[in-house]
Amino acid sequence: MSAHCQLTGRKPGFGNAISHSHRRTKRRFDPNIQTKRYWLPSEGRSVRLTLSTKGIKTVDRLGIEKAVARLRAQGVRV
Repeated sequence: MSAHCQLTGRKPGFGNAISHSHRRTKRRFDPNIQTKRYWLPSEGRSVRLTLSTKGIKTVDRLGIEKAVARLRAQGVRV
């Protein structure tokens, strides 16, 4: 599963891990990605979305119908 949100587009950030002795090594900051199932009443089926926690809050605020319409407008297959 790739670490990006289908709705908000959040992806991993990259930076350095800095040790106590101040040596730097590359690291990756992954977003909190969850796989969530929603019931889509207009189509009578459920959809499975890969969302960040901010994306889940966005779906809660907008509603699943508007969120799926926004995804389809972006060209994401749902």
